Amino acid sequence: MQPKPAVTSRLLHRIAALCLAWAALGCSPQAVGQPAATPAAATAPYKLRIVGGLAGINQYTRQEEPFWSKELLRLSGGRFDAEIVPFDRAGVPGAEMLRLLQLGVVPFGTTLMSSFTAQYPEYTAPDLAGLNPDIATLKTTLAAFRPYLEKSLRDQHGVEALAMYVYPAQVVFCKKPLRGLADLAGRRTRVSSSTQADFVGALGGIPVLTGFAQIVPSLTAGNTECAITGTMSGNTLGLHTMTSHVHALPVTWGLAVFSANKAAWEALPPDLRALLRRELPRLEAAIWEESERETSDGMACNRGIPACVGGRKGSMVVVPVSAQDERSRQEILASTVLPRWVQRCGPRCAQVWNQTIGPVRGLAAAPAK
Repeated sequence: MQPKPAVTSRLLHRIAALCLAWAALGCSPQAVGQPAATPAAATAPYKLRIVGGLAGINQYTRQEEPFWSKELLRLSGGRFDAEIVPFDRAGVPGAEMLRLLQLGVVPFGTTLMSSFTAQYPEYTAPDLAGLNPDIATLKTTLAAFRPYLEKSLRDQHGVEALAMYVYPAQVVFCKKPLRGLADLAGRRTRVSSSTQADFVGALGGIPVLTGFAQIVPSLTAGNTECAITGTMSGNTLGLHTMTSHVHALPVTWGLAVFSANKAAWEALPPDLRALLRRELPRLEAAIWEESERETSDGMACNRGIPACVGGRKGSMVVVPVSAQDERSRQEILASTVLPRWVQRCGPRCAQVWNQTIGPVRGLAAAPAK
């Protein structure tokens, strides 16, 4: 394992914020897992402290949160319990979650893999823009990469990867008519990552890096004409009333890894570890099903058809993926997205790609020059 980096003053502030969030839940940030502090502590459940994924979305509210706050107690016959707080309400930016897990400040936490971009860009390989045009492809891509990711997190960071989560497809919404991806040429388009920016730029578009909360103000002010965001999150923002066309191609998805500090994991009672090893794959599968369902439901709601269940009905035009769009996706991935990712990431990334994802996608990465 690499030496643990020094704790910066900024990180200390984040740790303090996390401690406050834990305190608000009646939790002790020093405890990995301990019986509740009651006179009957000997019979009280062994309690875990969990930092979860993004608040307010179905993957958290319908799956992740109920599993820890309710199901664990039921599955264990009252022996084990947990309290969970979403990381974006715990005062800790996602970019620092891996560091906090490594230090053991967060014993168990969910990390957005996009947050690895700056320090560990090799971990973002499974969700490059244009790589996974459907969730079945995403599953095979991740399956090829997962053994490397798990070993690297364990050996380099002292972090045990326990589950992989996915968020719904990120697609293109536009204010003006859109016949295909080529029509993004010249349009200012909201992106949330460098790989999305590469994809839009290769189409002749103008990528504008914009936070999620600024999507609506940016579209309203005319700073952007299109936006890449989730099918249902776009509906929640009201894009079905602000834009007229939505393209069906998933540009990216959004992966997250649920992990444990290795020492914290090994300190758990053996039967609790066994229970989590058995049940977390089921939670993972439920989250993937939720994301696939929400991707479809978001499109149904934006379009305004009866199949819409969880959102608000619009009257948008859904632009299907044409043969030309599929050719463009493949060409841009090979000629722009992958080479630029390798350039930012370094020679080691080309090697990792060619040993994991490259063979299953039939696409080799040239070493960075």
